[in-house]
Amino acid sequence: MADNTASLNDLKDIKPIVLIGLMGAGKSRIGRELAAKLKLPFVDADDEIVKAAGCSVSDIFELYGETAFRDVERKVIFRLLEDRGKIISTGGGAFMNEDIRRFVAERGISVWLRAKLDVLVERTGRRGGRPLLEKGDPKAILQGLMDERYPVYGGADIIIDTEDVSVDVTVNEAAAALSSFVAKREQK
Repeated sequence: MADNTASLNDLKDIKPIVLIGLMGAGKSRIGRELAAKLKLPFVDADDEIVKAAGCSVSDIFELYGETAFRDVERKVIFRLLEDRGKIISTGGGAFMNEDIRRFVAERGISVWLRAKLDVLVERTGRRGGRPLLEKGDPKAILQGLMDERYPVYGGADIIIDTEDVSVDVTVNEAAAALSSFVAKREQK
């Protein structure tokens, strides 16, 4: 596969690339690898939320509830979108917030990492720390989240399917899609 970063050579001034998708879609892993390939900094919004709150995402949910978590998440993502030339991985519910969607549309390039249910179930089963999956059957919960969120995620600037392929394949596909998106935008 050809290196598709030719038109992405100087990315320091590109809008932030914002990865969206359900838990297990690969936002953190793909984000780190894509950032390395494009020589951009990578920021995981959940890590920034943990720093801001001084406790884990699970603890925020347990102690303060989802509403408090979403408020901190919104503030952190707004702050992250202030700087250009980076890749931001967001939590699965972030893009459901209308204010965040609008701000991402104004300030960033949204990339939906879309995955099928069985892929998500397998990937999310590898580790804990996913509060939304702790209160029932993970497969049923993920299906409900897909039904609710996939129509909204469909408004992303770029959609990349993350199947059971190597990370490199997905990263190369994302880099090619970004290159094409940037080239089309520059022609306008």
